[in-house]
Amino acid sequence: MRQLQKWHANLSDLKTASITSRLASLGSNRWAVHFESRRRMKAGEDIVELTIGEPDIPTPTHLLDVANESMRTGRTRYAGGKGEPNLLAAVAQKYSTRTGRTITPNQVLAFPGTQAALTITMLSLVEAGDAVLVPDPYYATYEGVVQGAGAEFIPVPMSAENGFHLTPEQLEAAITPNAKVLMLNSPHNPTGAVLSAKEVAAIGDVCERHNLWIVSDEVYEPLIYKGDFASPFDMEAFAERTIAMASISKSHAAPGFRSGWAVGPNWVMDEIQHVSEAILFGGQPFIADMTAHALSHPDGTSAEMAENYRSRISLLMEAFASSNLVPLEPSAGMFMLIDVSNSGLSGEDFAMKLLDHGVSVMPGSSFGSQCAKFIRLSLTVDNDKLKTASQRIITFANSI
Repeated sequence: MRQLQKWHANLSDLKTASITSRLASLGSNRWAVHFESRRRMKAGEDIVELTIGEPDIPTPTHLLDVANESMRTGRTRYAGGKGEPNLLAAVAQKYSTRTGRTITPNQVLAFPGTQAALTITMLSLVEAGDAVLVPDPYYATYEGVVQGAGAEFIPVPMSAENGFHLTPEQLEAAITPNAKVLMLNSPHNPTGAVLSAKEVAAIGDVCERHNLWIVSDEVYEPLIYKGDFASPFDMEAFAERTIAMASISKSHAAPGFRSGWAVGPNWVMDEIQHVSEAILFGGQPFIADMTAHALSHPDGTSAEMAENYRSRISLLMEAFASSNLVPLEPSAGMFMLIDVSNSGLSGEDFAMKLLDHGVSVMPGSSFGSQCAKFIRLSLTVDNDKLKTASQRIITFANSI
């Protein structure tokens, strides 16, 4: 009996690391409306789901064929910790063409998606005592990426009045003595804002003056409707302080394959590789083969998606024009923000109550305090479903 009591006493002393409590409210809690809508749909409720950004066209057949053939020819063994040579070469070629500089495979690391690239890069750059500047609104996982590394998360408030474009003045005002990294996202999720080359250069100047790293999430690069893509990695003045990352999830309608990469200065990619290998130690060779093929054999997938999203943006802008809801027309991506403040409800309350009217959307508060009066709609359903959803949203707003 005494031995049993001692055993239970020992168990009560077992504890988890502080990272678990730091991240406790930063994961699935942000997606509460989405999970509730899935539960209701499973129970048979008629709900149009507009919460997540998952391409609604199938992964191209030629990519599936490459992955299938690769598996059948034995590409199912362990991969290199840095990434498979053919994938690293394909990514290096993509960025050499884009930047006009020679980017080598040594500057590239392969990851299972952009989320892993962000997380492992942040673990490699910051720790307790450092701070990371993140423009607000921001993608829902960014806060967890920063806090997981033990760093301080500093939101940089952006303004809806200028289309949520980060300005150098906003960035300068938020910088603290312990700031080490700016997390930049253009084209932007959730707002759809696209920074011009002039805007990126001005932001880069601030980062250079304060000696900040720039971690640039560029996953929506192929889905731009207004303006042109610009990256600090493409500008020679900022290339040595920038780590850019993307994936084939959005560009090639292949989110389930979890295939992404990061590219940056050679020496820092060597350092990040130490952390990547400790966590991942390689990926799947057959997925690397598929990704290398996707990058070296451009197809019309992103153009098809972009055309679909353009038409859906027009549909929604027209639908909401005569309502008391105010849509923010995106310049890129697969989402649209709707200002619901005229309803008298916060974005979170609006989103939760909207479930009773057959539509699930993301509350803007999942993406930071500057987005609290908005809801975010995904454009990844067909036009008929989107019309139904917009009618239900407007009917609900009118009933309040």
